Amino acid sequence: MAATDAETGSMTSLSLHRRDDGIAVVTVDLPGESHNVLNRTLMAEAEQCADTLERDDSIQGVVFISGKADSFIAGADIEMLHACASAAEVTELSRAGQAFMDRIAGFRVPVVAAVNGACLGGGLELALACHGRVCTDADSTALGVPEVMLGLLPGGGGTQRLPRRVGIRAALDMALTGRQIRPHKARRMGLVDDVVPAPILEDAAVRRLQQLQGSRAGAGRRRSWLEWLLEGNPLGRRMVFDQARKQAQGRSRGNYPALPRIIECMETGLQRGLEAGLELEARRFGELAMTPQARQLMNIYFATTAMKKDAGTDAPSAAPRTIRRTAVLGAGLMGAGIAFVTTHKAGLPVRLKDIAADNLNKGLRHIHEQIRERRRRGGVTPFQADLQLNRVTPALDYSGFAGVDVAIEAVFEDLDLKHRMVRDVEAHAGDRTIFATNTSSIPITRIAEGAARPENVVGMHYFSPVEKMPLLEVIATEHTAPEVVATTVDLGRRQGKTVIVVRDGAGFYVNRILAPYINEACHLLREGVAIDRVDETLKNFGFPVGPFALLDEVGLDVTAKVAPILHEAFGERMKPVAEADAMLADGRYGKKSRKGFYRYDGKRRKGGKQVDESVYELLQVKPDNRASETEIVDRTVLLMVNEAARCHDEGVLRSLRDGDIGAVYGIGFPPFRGGPFRYMDARGIPAIVERLQALRDQHGERYAPAPVLERMAASGEGFHAD
Repeated sequence: MAATDAETGSMTSLSLHRRDDGIAVVTVDLPGESHNVLNRTLMAEAEQCADTLERDDSIQGVVFISGKADSFIAGADIEMLHACASAAEVTELSRAGQAFMDRIAGFRVPVVAAVNGACLGGGLELALACHGRVCTDADSTALGVPEVMLGLLPGGGGTQRLPRRVGIRAALDMALTGRQIRPHKARRMGLVDDVVPAPILEDAAVRRLQQLQGSRAGAGRRRSWLEWLLEGNPLGRRMVFDQARKQAQGRSRGNYPALPRIIECMETGLQRGLEAGLELEARRFGELAMTPQARQLMNIYFATTAMKKDAGTDAPSAAPRTIRRTAVLGAGLMGAGIAFVTTHKAGLPVRLKDIAADNLNKGLRHIHEQIRERRRRGGVTPFQADLQLNRVTPALDYSGFAGVDVAIEAVFEDLDLKHRMVRDVEAHAGDRTIFATNTSSIPITRIAEGAARPENVVGMHYFSPVEKMPLLEVIATEHTAPEVVATTVDLGRRQGKTVIVVRDGAGFYVNRILAPYINEACHLLREGVAIDRVDETLKNFGFPVGPFALLDEVGLDVTAKVAPILHEAFGERMKPVAEADAMLADGRYGKKSRKGFYRYDGKRRKGGKQVDESVYELLQVKPDNRASETEIVDRTVLLMVNEAARCHDEGVLRSLRDGDIGAVYGIGFPPFRGGPFRYMDARGIPAIVERLQALRDQHGERYAPAPVLERMAASGEGFHAD
């Protein structure tokens, strides 16, 4: 029977049900929320529930299960952490969480976690504290400790129980990357005991309880000989932790203090015992929560969460249309990538059209490879993989387009060709079919000039490679219908993208702020600053790759098509350097041509790619300028953020939030710096303007501060109020 209020108080987030066999089922269901999170209310009720369970001698076992459709517990309440005023306050929250987990671990009868959906952060820490864990094979089920993505570490015992459960190396990999583990891999790792279909989850959890009651816990996870060698003795463990420190430093370049703290906590717990490890974990958790990196990463989290609820248009009546069928025009890498995320993530049928059978075959092969790789990693079952493959049908003509709701064009950057695509789609599809262009350089308004129904034309600017890059820019013209914007935003999210909506114009937002950054890197090269010095400096600043490596990755031919459009629109401050023409004339398109700023002949220097030294001879440059890191950063990054300020002032962006998220997710602006606008706030607008003015005196008008920055410096304003 269900517990009465007298037994459980006035609990709203937890319910307690006693089965006839003496097993208590505790259901977690936070009212009014799509996901369960560990907040103060839930934790207080959990303590109250534990009191009730401990007083009842008739209980033979406990199952924790969720009342949500696809969430066990998705972690701690980030707003609760962000609201804390001191490290000591956060440390106390950690200690309270640890105490509750200890209480579960020491409970007098077996406790099993029945996991369906997201089991992350504090949710996994609760599951680890239980004596057994069973999860479903649902698509939504994933287990992990993603606190590092917020600049934190697992603060509810995760740094201690995770390595004891799955081994040191697996625990370090999970905690240092935030990687989420799919169900079947979780079973192989020993993270869960069983994986079952969702309808029998509670029955499977009860069966696991009965095994634990009968001391049939099994032999546990099998350890490989390598794990015994590396983790089974002090010397081996020291080697593992030393290697982890070295790799973490190489990846983070010291920008993410959570990484060494995670390693420190795990090592301390294994060397000095669980109690010492938990004490250090709580203290480090509190300290990290107050770091600038964690505060900015939390801001990114809040911004991303808010964007999921934003329809992308201010028109109150605009609602997304129902999308049942899609089409992609062009089966190159971009078109194939769009088709893949549409079938794999959005679960929609795709008509993939190209004019050449060879192109279609290559595109389909790319899609097949992507799906096979996810099947190999356990991300999809064989049945799901076949289903996704069968959703993509090739075509050399417009047959089957009559029922298409959205057609996404991903052909060459040629205006006449795109006009022809618009006319063909309008002729063969319905009156309400949306024509979305993936152009990266041509204003959408110019493409819409070729349309009979310009209200259906919108930009959907994906970033390459589509399978990996998280951002999508949706670009609306003054004629684009609000419901068309809402529909493409909804489709982008279903494709797994973070979506920003920007006003039409040359370069849109992301490419517009990227261009001066890239261009200035070329100016530095012209002045004799070595290619790898520029790239390494900006990686130290926090970018995932430097500007020259990025040029090689994207392709110099692609950027060459964007550059003239930006130069025409914005004048001398966007004037491309002549060195780009010399690179193209020499066939140096980058990685795609196996010839660029770096070598692609298989020869690599220790620690990364090797610069192609012949570039210096081609460009008649002597790489002997030892510009300081400060100069390199200021000359490139300040031009980027200055252009972002102009975009905000001109109304290209709908919000500062979109500007920060667009830069972080679109071009890898360092997340721990919060995005261009939060970076300018942190550095100080007056200091930014003063430095830009000094650089203008040295290097010319391209460094002229944006008028909005000069106004803000004079008034003492900042961009963000918080």
